[in-house]
Amino acid sequence: MLMPDCGKPLATREAMNAGYVTAIAALAGAALGGLTSFASSWTTLHAQMKAQRLASSKSRRRKLYKQFIDEASRTYVDALVHDKLDISRLVGIYALISRMRVLSSQKVIESASGIAIPITDTYFQPNKSLCRQELETDLLA
Repeated sequence: MLMPDCGKPLATREAMNAGYVTAIAALAGAALGGLTSFASSWTTLHAQMKAQRLASSKSRRRKLYKQFIDEASRTYVDALVHDKLDISRLVGIYALISRMRVLSSQKVIESASGIAIPITDTYFQPNKSLCRQELETDLLA
């Protein structure tokens, strides 16, 4: 009896050796196990790197905000006691705001800009002396 696809009689065709089936199954299992291990390792590493980037970004923003608060506080106190505009201090504040534009949300940038404007306006107001009675009045108001 002839088979239409191979042209040889069924009896003369060689049967597949059982050893080949076992070897192919073992290789396929090893490849699948290796692929699973790689995917698991890659997923874990990817999650760890993402968490590290987020923590680093948060830390950089905190440092930037601390610098801004320090610089704005110093400049505001300087504006209260001096009537001469200190451009270098204002440049420092606006430089920090520019750095915030890269790392922060629009709301944070607007808040920081909203702080810089009154500080600038304070330079053009009459000087204030920092005496205890005025500080208490300002705190109670």
